[in-house]
Formats: sequence, structure tokens, C-alpha cells
Amino acid sequence: MRSIARDGSHEVQIQRSRFLCSVARVETPEQAADFIAAIRKQHWDATHNCSAFRVGPDAEQQRSNDDGEPAGTAGIPMLEVLTRREITDTVAIVTRYYGGIKLGAGGLVRAYGRAVGETLDEVGMVLRVEHTTVHITVDHPTAGKLDNELRTAGHRIADVEYGSAVRFTVLVPALSAGTFEHWLAAHTAGRATIEFGDLILLDVPDPQSPANS
Repeated sequence: MRSIARDGSHEVQIQRSRFLCSVARVETPEQAADFIAAIRKQHWDATHNCSAFRVGPDAEQQRSNDDGEPAGTAGIPMLEVLTRREITDTVAIVTRYYGGIKLGAGGLVRAYGRAVGETLDEVGMVLRVEHTTVHITVDHPTAGKLDNELRTAGHRIADVEYGSAVRFTVLVPALSAGTFEHWLAAHTAGRATIEFGDLILLDVPDPQSPANS
């Protein structure tokens, strides 16, 4: 799954109507509702404030709102853009200031979808990748060399604790945990003790995001 790289906003103008899309990272439906309420308050004089969000590791919680636009012409196409791009933990709200020219149902669908799509391109996206927390314990003579090799190989070191031994906490992509264990054994001559911990989601750059190209 993906999420947005940062909060942001972007405006498009279509047939004199202004469509201002605001997006934010959220972790719960309640946070999404708070963001929507804040934008509504900020743009209290707008014609419509339509919204959509997807939340959860598998985007299992999702909702959309047309806010007075004809049913299915605003919130649903916004949600479809988020779904098509496999985005989660994100809320989008499109504020419309009516310009005096009716767009029709098809025009509205395209306008709201375009506003969300262009905003996602603007803020960029990241991949939400499951990582395993790996605890590694080594003696002090081994620790310095291991620290350097972990960093050189691009592994994420979350913490280092020094005591009678040295304990590294490294975040490894879950699908690569087995490969990492073999790598560790080879680079420590089998002198490291390894313990696998919790799974967590981390952001990594999305090569398909226009903002990263």
C-alpha cells in the first residue's frame, strides 16, 4: 500500500469553478473527520466541501461524502482515485467555489477526480512496507565493524545499546528477514545473537511517484 509523502493542497480551475484539494496523513477515521471539519471551517463560504478517506493497513476503513453535489459525482470519484493508486492512511477534501457554469454529472466526476489526482502528484507518495524489528547482540570488538557494515549496506539502525555487550535494533523489510539473517552470520562469523521482534509499517520512497522522479 501507499500513502502521501506529506500534507498539502493544490487548486485546479474548470469552467470558472475553483476546486481546491487538501490532503493529509491520518491514522484513524476520527483524525480524518477532524481534518475535514477544520477545512470546512476554513472554507465555510465554499459551495461544497466534498471528502473521501481510506485508513488502515489494508485500507479497510473508507468513506466518502458528496456534500450536496449530485449523488456519486464527488466523494465516490475522489475515493476511486485513492483506491486506484492503492493509497491508505490518507484523507482528501475538495473545496469547490462555484463559477456559474454547470458541469453536468460527467464533468463533476472528472473535476473531482482530477483535483485529487493532481494533488497526489504534487505532494508525492511513499510505499508503506512491513518491516521486522531485529535485535542483534554482539561483543564490543565486533560492534564497531558491524555498525559500519550495517550502515554501508543501507540497513536501518533504530537503536544501539551499550552494556556488557552491544545490542543493535535494526528494521529489516519483512520479506528480506531470512536473507538478512544469512548476511549477518556471514559478516560476524556467526558471533551475533539475533532475535526477531514486532512487525511495523515504515515509509520508503515510491519510485512510481511523479514527485520522486
